[in-house]
Amino acid sequence: MGMEVLARARHVPMPARKVRRVIDQVRGLHVDEALEVLRFLPHAAARPVAKLIYSAIANAEENLGIPRSDLYVAHIVADEGPGVMPGKGLRQRFGGRGRWRPIRKRSSHITVVLEERTTG
Repeated sequence: MGMEVLARARHVPMPARKVRRVIDQVRGLHVDEALEVLRFLPHAAARPVAKLIYSAIANAEENLGIPRSDLYVAHIVADEGPGVMPGKGLRQRFGGRGRWRPIRKRSSHITVVLEERTTG
């Protein structure tokens, strides 16, 4: 096992459920392969995930001196973030039988861990 590099994106304005279907495609891949896969995915969540992987690569190169060619996505996860709660008449819509239903604006926290692949 090599050194680990961590990067987080918090309060990404999309549901974690939609982010998870993107991160499942890149888990365990080399960083260049992961970025190539994300480049061609049609999902909106591919862009913030790619930005986060670029950030983790930059952290590895600048802070630890690990070359990009040795990195792979060891662990990536999307957790639920806070949602915008309906209040004071905002973020609500009509429901059945004359009632109000909330519009749930979900967000997510994405964490990526890159690891140095050791040959040998």
